[in-house]
Parts: sequence; structure tokens; C-alpha cells
Amino acid sequence: MNWLSNYVRPKIQALVRKRDVPDNLWTKCPNCGQMIHHKEVKQRQFVCQHCDHHLRIGPDDRFPHLFDDGDYTTIELPSVLADPLKFRDEKRYIDRLKESQNKTGQKDAVVVAHGKLGGHSAVIAVQNFKFMGGSLGLGAAEAIISAAKLAVLQDAPLIIFSAAGGARMQEGILSLMQLPRTTIAVQMLQEAGLPYISVMTDPTTGGVTASYAMLGDVAISEPGALIGFAGPRVIENTIRERLPEGFQRAEYLLEHGMLDMVIHRHQMRETLIRIVELLGNHPPSGEVISLPQPDLEIPAPKDGGTKSDDGPKLP
Repeated sequence: MNWLSNYVRPKIQALVRKRDVPDNLWTKCPNCGQMIHHKEVKQRQFVCQHCDHHLRIGPDDRFPHLFDDGDYTTIELPSVLADPLKFRDEKRYIDRLKESQNKTGQKDAVVVAHGKLGGHSAVIAVQNFKFMGGSLGLGAAEAIISAAKLAVLQDAPLIIFSAAGGARMQEGILSLMQLPRTTIAVQMLQEAGLPYISVMTDPTTGGVTASYAMLGDVAISEPGALIGFAGPRVIENTIRERLPEGFQRAEYLLEHGMLDMVIHRHQMRETLIRIVELLGNHPPSGEVISLPQPDLEIPAPKDGGTKSDDGPKLP
């Protein structure tokens, strides 16, 4: 009996036992509900192959598709006071910060990198919605300001991909003070004559929309992104009216003049390169070919006279 239970049974169980499948192998599209394998969704830059829905994407997955050859350098961001108000709700704010840092591997909601974009120097900041909803606090604001300073130092354009639920409530009035600070950072670029391109992704709301997200020289969005200050449900309950179909979505804002363009994620890099070349007065990134100039011969006068630069004579 011991031989059967100790040897035969484990062998049979090993053959028929269901293998454990990791939870992160499949991603469910929030729009159409289809399951997408993690390799396919990464290859398509987190765009659903079934309905073309743009899933939310973080810095580690966005940077390689923007910079030339996926080569970039992230910068060290200034340290800030972690919990200035000693805030606590269901959890301590400091514990929520540590959870987000462990989950994302980031110091705060914004990561800043610099490198080449179409052969031109560029500074790009990406806001990660997975870090406490991408909320704007002291740390995220310092990242935006550092990105603007670096752009001025390198004489390079600044591109910010925003994704946020607004200001960080756990930092209270201190988070609201970051709205004018980031606005001044954008003004630094304007005074230096450098382009600032704002790319709003899903969602961009609250204090982020009320500050640097809407101040770009060119305002871009990804398809279907939710962009606004207050949410649609809050607005409906306030004004007691039914909102138009697609209200606060990127296509609606483009139609009503709030955006300059809505660009698919797969065309984002080429679009940004073209804008940087236009606004920065850079030569085109492609090779310029000089065409041969034809030899123009001026015919000799019919009367046998000499050529003159005096122009035609009056009779």
C-alpha cells in the first residue's frame, strides 16, 4: 500500500494535474472584452487587435517605441517630503506610496527620459496611471519641472504624455499648489523659444487638465481618451442635463476645437518627429538629395550685337 500511495499515485497525479497558469499571461480588453495574449498586446503597443482600443500604458512600455532604436536615459528626480500632512484614511498615505512604488518600480507617477527622436534631442515625460491614478503631487510636479529645466539646458523640445485622475488628495492644498508651479515650468520653455507638445492619454482629468496638459503648443490625444476637468457623471448631476454622445472624448474635443489632432499610437512617433522638425526649425531627418541644375544658355542677339545687361531698348 505504501508503494501505491508513495510512488504510483504521485506519478498519476503529476500527469493529470492542471498546470498553474500565471495571471499576467492574458489581458482583457476593457472595450470589447476579448482576451489578448501578453506577447501580442506588447507587440501592438497595448492596442487591442480586435477593436483597436488603446489600453493604458506605462513609461517602460512607451519609451522604447518613441526614442530612436529604443535608446534613452531616465533622469534621477529630486526627493520630496513623502507624507507632508501625515494623511490617513483607510490606510496611511505613506503605505499607499510604498505599495505603488513596489507595484510599478517607480519613485512617483511621472518618469522623465531624454534621447534622440528622429535624430533630434528630445525630453519626454510619461505619467503612469497605475501609480495612484497618475495623481499630481509634490513628486510628480518636481518631475515635470525637472523635465522642463532639462529641455532648456539641452535646447530640446519637451513632450509630456499625461494620464491622471487629477491632483493627489492625500497632499491636500500642497497638491493644488503644483498647478501654478507646473504652469511656470511650461512658461520657461516658451521664454526659451522651445516647443512643448502635450499628448493627453486616457484619462486626463482634474488638476492636470487645468495646468500643463492643456498648455502645449500642439495638443494631441490618443483615440477614445477621456479628457476633461470634472467627470461626466458629476457634470450631469450638477447641471441636470443629458450630455451629448461621446462628451469629453478625444474625438468630440477635436471636433469642438479643444485639440489639434487625434493620433493613433502606432503613428505617434512619426507624428512627433514631424512636429519637432517643424516647430524647432530642424532640417528633415531624411537624406536631402541635390538635383542637378540645367545649363541655361542665353541666345545671342539676332543682329549680331553684343550681349548687354541694360535691358530692352525703346525705339
